[in-house]
Amino acid sequence: MRLVLAFLTAGVVLLAGAVPAAAEPELPAIPVGAFGWPVAGLSGGAPTDGGVARRFLPPPTPYGRGHRGVDLTGVPGASVLAAGAGTVVYAGPLAGRGVVSVRHDGGLRTTYEPVRALVPVGAVVARGTVLGTLEPGHAGCPVACLHWGLRWAHPPGAAREQYLDPLLLVGLGRTRLWPTG
Repeated sequence: MRLVLAFLTAGVVLLAGAVPAAAEPELPAIPVGAFGWPVAGLSGGAPTDGGVARRFLPPPTPYGRGHRGVDLTGVPGASVLAAGAGTVVYAGPLAGRGVVSVRHDGGLRTTYEPVRALVPVGAVVARGTVLGTLEPGHAGCPVACLHWGLRWAHPPGAAREQYLDPLLLVGLGRTRLWPTG
């Protein structure tokens, strides 16, 4: 098992191996400012409408219970934005909810749900591009929440993915150790 430590230094969020394993690649550095809030109305480093309704809780094992993302409070119909530049790799219904998934450089992938998609698969998007509109009905939210997820494939394009705290993308993720194997 390898442990990973996330920390901020010199304007870059580094996701670096605390106990490096020679056979496993290091997590990518995320330049501060390359990603932003995925819901319209969230700016200035903190949500303006109540914020994070539920934080990231990594599962103890790859198939264990956990909360593989964060829930951000919002209002139905709010614009859901691409957190960073990338390519839309999924846009449509999944398990009864609308989902949009964007692949970014370095093997990172962000997911957004429940969303009524306004972009097609294959669309190249910039940070802040409208992906769709927030739909109501996310479990545990009084009106509407965006479930925002972040996964990292190692190496990029690999089938094996690790869930990370998406708040790292906006400089608010908790510094913590995560098991990676």
